[in-house]
Amino acid sequence: MGRKWNNIKEKKAAKDKNTSRIYAKFGREIYVAAKQGEPDPESNQALKMVLERAKTYNVPKAIVDRAIEKAKGGSEENYDELRYEGFGPNGSMVIVDALTNNVNRTASDVRAAFGKNGGNMGVSGSVAYMFDSTAVFGVEGKTEEDVLELLLEADVDVRDIQGEEDGVIVYAEPDQFHAVQEAFRAAGVEDFTVAELTMLAQNDIELPEDAQEQFEKMIDAIEDLEDVQQVYHNVEFG
Repeated sequence: MGRKWNNIKEKKAAKDKNTSRIYAKFGREIYVAAKQGEPDPESNQALKMVLERAKTYNVPKAIVDRAIEKAKGGSEENYDELRYEGFGPNGSMVIVDALTNNVNRTASDVRAAFGKNGGNMGVSGSVAYMFDSTAVFGVEGKTEEDVLELLLEADVDVRDIQGEEDGVIVYAEPDQFHAVQEAFRAAGVEDFTVAELTMLAQNDIELPEDAQEQFEKMIDAIEDLEDVQQVYHNVEFG
């Protein structure tokens, strides 16, 4: 699974290049999570999960507080959660998650981003079956043996534990997200390099150089869309 984690790191590094964009996306996601339940992460697990992800992206507290206060204030701004699936060059597969207050606009924008860059939208279910929803945690300063021991002590089952150059990556079932998180915290680990639910491709593919350039251009166009929150794919970056 190490190669799959490389894709996550690549995606995170790409997003970090435009902090204003990623902060805006998190602000929207935090607002939606806070509005759908209690605006308190201790009683709202969805909000708690978003805030944990926001921490790994260094989202400023002011942005977090503003989004939560907006939800507390009873804002009437509503968003729909949408998922699009599509194909890029050479059999590449893409999943796009969006939050939007204008479904027609978002669908049109996503379709155009695919079409103008050598891809095409698919029907619901055409791609998702080739991906697995996965909880992923990254920690530094621990070995695989350390992590295995603390998870066993907490009686938490995971899919895999993968050593990396700068730490350890843990892959778990989505419903084990909070159990894994609490196991780490009970062992004194408070900071994560990654802590999120993601969609991992069951099989990654490599693209020839020309197709890789076209694919990256397509992904950039999709991620630049205001309504798009997350993009997942099955391409191994080089």
